[in-house]
Order: sequence, then C-alpha cells, then structure tokens
Amino acid sequence: MRALVAALPTCAILTSAQAQTVTPSRYDDLLTLFEQWRDFQRPATVDGVPDYTAAAMATQQRGLAEYQRRLAAFDTMGWTTAQQVDLHVLRAEMNGLDFDHRVLRPWARNPAFYLTVFWNQSDQPAREGHQARGSIELWQYAYPLSTPRAAELRAALRTIPVLLEQARTNLVGDAHDLWVMGIRSLHDQSDGLERLATRVTGNAELVAEVRRAREATDRFGQWLEREAPSKTGPSGVGVEHYDWYLRHVQLVPYTWEEEVTLMRRELARARTALALEEERNRGLPPLAPINDPAEWARRFKAAVSEYQAFLRDRGVLTVRDYMAPALLARQGTYAPEPREFFSEVSYRDPIVMRTHDFHWIDLARMEHDPHPDPIRRGPLLYNVFVSRTEGFATGMEEMMMHAGFLDGHPRGRELIYILIAQRAARALGDLMMHANRMTLEQAARFTMANTPRHWLREDGRTVWFEQHLYLQQPGYGTSYLVGKMQIEQLLADRARQQGDRFTLREFVDEFTAAGLIPVSLIRWEMLGESIGE
Repeated sequence: MRALVAALPTCAILTSAQAQTVTPSRYDDLLTLFEQWRDFQRPATVDGVPDYTAAAMATQQRGLAEYQRRLAAFDTMGWTTAQQVDLHVLRAEMNGLDFDHRVLRPWARNPAFYLTVFWNQSDQPAREGHQARGSIELWQYAYPLSTPRAAELRAALRTIPVLLEQARTNLVGDAHDLWVMGIRSLHDQSDGLERLATRVTGNAELVAEVRRAREATDRFGQWLEREAPSKTGPSGVGVEHYDWYLRHVQLVPYTWEEEVTLMRRELARARTALALEEERNRGLPPLAPINDPAEWARRFKAAVSEYQAFLRDRGVLTVRDYMAPALLARQGTYAPEPREFFSEVSYRDPIVMRTHDFHWIDLARMEHDPHPDPIRRGPLLYNVFVSRTEGFATGMEEMMMHAGFLDGHPRGRELIYILIAQRAARALGDLMMHANRMTLEQAARFTMANTPRHWLREDGRTVWFEQHLYLQQPGYGTSYLVGKMQIEQLLADRARQQGDRFTLREFVDEFTAAGLIPVSLIRWEMLGESIGE
C-alpha cells in the first residue's frame, strides 16, 4: 500500500545550479490566482440561468487548461508548509473540474444535476454531489416572507423552467441508473414545490411562480420517463477513473482495489464486534425506541449536555460557546414510526449520534471562527473536503466510545458497530457501482442485507438516496470510513512522535484548526512530512 503522503503530486527536484536561477513565486500570487479561478469555474449565465450547453462546457474546458498551466508554473521555494498545502488544495479543485469534463459530465449524464430546490440544510460545507449552480435553499427562508425575500425567491424560481428546458438538450448521456434515479428525484422536487406553495399562500405572484416551477418540473420528469427506455449504458466511472479521482481530487492514498479490501475488513470487524457486544449485554434490557415527542426532546437536550460536558471535562478539545447551540439546533421534529435508519439509532439512545454531529460544530466554526487563510475559509469545491468532514464525524463515534463516552450506555456500543457495518456495506456499494459490477438496485440491496437488525428499509428513502449520491459523486460513500482510517493513523503517528507530550486536546485542536481540507494535507502539516517522503 502506498505511503500516506504519496497521494499528493510530487514536486520537481532542482539541482543546486537550477535552484540558483529559479525565482520563487509569491504566495500572494497564489491567492490572486485562487480568486480568479473561483470566478472562472462558475458557469456562464444567460439571463440569470447557468449555461451548461455543449458549447459553453467546451469553452470552459479549454479555459481550464490555462489555469492548470498557471498553477503548475509556481515555484514554492521558501514557502511555508501551510502555503504549499494551499497550492495542493487549489490543484485538487482544478483536477475536480477536469474530471467533471473528462469523465463525470454531470450536465450531460445526470438528470438529478438539474435539481435546484432543497428544503433541508446540508451538514457539509457545500451541498453533497453535483448540482447546477443557483440552488434554492428553502431552509434559509423565514415564513411568512418579507417583501424583499419574497422577490428574491420569486426571481430564483423563475430560472427553473428555463434551466429544465435547457437540460433536455444537454442530457445526451446513456447512464441508465442515473437516468432512472433522476426521475425519482424530480418527483421529490415536485413534492417540495407543492409544500412551498402551502407556505406562501398570501403572495399571489409567488404562488404563481411556484406553480410554474412545479409544472416545469413535472414536464421534465415526464420527458425523462419517455426517454428512459433508450438509456441502457453503465453509470459508474470505471476502476481506472476511480483511482485517478481518489489520488488527484480527494487526495486519498488508496486505490479502488485497496479500498475494497479495507471496507470488507471493516464490515467483518463491525459485525464481529456487534455480536460480541450483544453477547456481553445479553442480561441487559433491550434498547427500546423513544415513542413520545416530549421524551425525545428531553433526551436529545440531555444528550447534547452530556456530550459537551464530556468534551470539556475529559479534555477532548477546547470547547467554544458556539458548539452547544449548533448541536441543539439539530433536534428536528419528532419522527414517528416507521423510521429511517439513523432515526432507528438515535431514537434508541440519542447520545450516540451526537458524536457524528461534529458536522454542525465544523459549520459553526466556519461562521464564528473562520480560518484566516482565504483558500480554506469557505467550502472547497468538488467535495474535496469529504475525507476530513465525513471522516472526522464518523471517527468521533468510535474514538469517543473508546475514550469512555459510552461507559454509562453499554448498549450504545452496539449502536456504534451497527453504524460502522452500514457504512462499510454502503461503501462497498459505492465501489461496486463505479466498477460497474453492481447496479444501483443491487448496491442498495447489498447494503440493506448487510446492515444489522434490518433497520435499513427497502421502502424507506435512506438507502436509495445514499446509493444515488455515491453514484453521482465517486468516493463519497467510502469517505466516511476511509477518512476515519486516515485520521486514526494520523493520531497514532502523532502520539508516537510526541510520546509523553501527546494530549488528545492538543491533537484535536491542531487537527481542526487546519480547516476542512483533505486529511492527507493535514497530515503533512502536522507531521512535517514533505511531499514524496
């Protein structure tokens, strides 16, 4: 298996004579390029509608080559490690757009790319997967709407019919599973717009705009259904492309084949550990789900308080004032039965999933304690951040269990291993779909069959949503456990490096201070390993 830092592109090694003739580039020039790059990668717009036509995408692809050339010309002699890391962040983003043009082509292959209406906030720095620019984040609106906000929403909705009409010309791909799941997603957007209509009944102009958007969504869905029988091709990117994406975009030090081995091992480990925990807890009463809204609210708040106290009193990290409110805000409405997979876990012991809710602490930190570096201050593009965001949130579950967080919740340990098993199973689904060895339906059924206690329901939304996301976004389904493994390796190596000086608080504070960048880059900063070591 390759060295962890080998996922990073290598720099040229200069002879002493060459070094005397090279003029090092200025870091400020990289920041200028970053600003220009971010402007460039946005699609051109026509009357406020993003242009994903074949001509526009060909123009963008040609322009990308010039940005890659400019980045490759940088000489980082004399730069700090953090500054060199920033260059690799920028390179990963450019590689992400390059991969979109060469392989994914979501504007041409994936009907769900044109979904733009979302009711729920993503727990990621930027919404997962690929969507057309100009998403309408309805969770950001407070109802009843003020006059300015209503006008803003009306203008955003006005783009939907035009974008969906453009999509009919753009979508020339033959990816069967992406096409079929796109139809399903369009139904969800239509239902969401119907829900919106009930929230804005007092504004006739806005109601009319919502109706037009929904009618356009339904017409587009009907067109997809008519075209579906002709879509018979594979949807995965293939193993070779998957390997390139892991190495050059997500900066992950494993191949497709290595990740298959790792995920199979994680699935077996989780199922074994669960069986042993169940045997140990045989004399304890089972964890009954919460079936009362008031009890759910009470226990959720108590779980947040217990988690915050553990983080503070055990010296896990430096607790900030914004952390508890960020977690409390995620209580959500009471979910009656039948419940989705993660509710099956949370409603048996709300304490367990609060560890994974580190996502919301990450987002609160971005708002209240933004990174001083402009390149790391906002969300990275093309989901480059997932090994860090999903890896750390997932890692916190088991790491906190081992640190003693669940000592008073013995059956909670069972829930941890159920979570790991489900994530390993869906990761294998991701890998097999992209190798075109499983269809999306086969991947979903494999994941359901390998999730303990039958909590991942065929008639639920979770399994289909997740496998659809992973088919659209290579490497996302594996990032939870692969990122977790990278972080565990980094923690182990940092502890070995520091010996008796190691503390968990210092490690977590330093790790999180690096920002939401790939774990391989954080490793470079923390351990001082240069590229290519």
